[in-house]
Amino acid sequence: MNNSPRVAVFRKEHFNAAHRLNNPNWSDEKNTRVYGKCNNPHFHGHNYELIVQVTGPIDPETGFVMDMKYLGDLIKEHVTDRFDHTNLNLDTEEFADLNPSAENIAIVIYNILRTQLSEGLDLKIRLYETERNFVEYPV
Repeated sequence: MNNSPRVAVFRKEHFNAAHRLNNPNWSDEKNTRVYGKCNNPHFHGHNYELIVQVTGPIDPETGFVMDMKYLGDLIKEHVTDRFDHTNLNLDTEEFADLNPSAENIAIVIYNILRTQLSEGLDLKIRLYETERNFVEYPV
């Protein structure tokens, strides 16, 4: 299997969540200046689009890098069921003390999914916070 070409497969999912970007060590004025509307004390929400990329060799028996149904099930169980329709700041332990910026959300999702995949597979997360704003991890 090591001589098999490496191929990237992608699974796209979405979840909706609220958050507030806020640094508790800063004044209200500085938080507003840095984060703008994203610092709304009543929170605000996004329709996040998540693209999970898994890269690896093609299994000669299945013809798959990874079973896409299984990948979809992993994302549902470990990401969308956990974060969909939540307030990330208030409802999740991952962001109790971590500012839920798109960058940090992508890293958290990566760390969650990385533990579910075999070591021979590479993982990359692309998270769209809006249609025009997205992050990737790792780079």
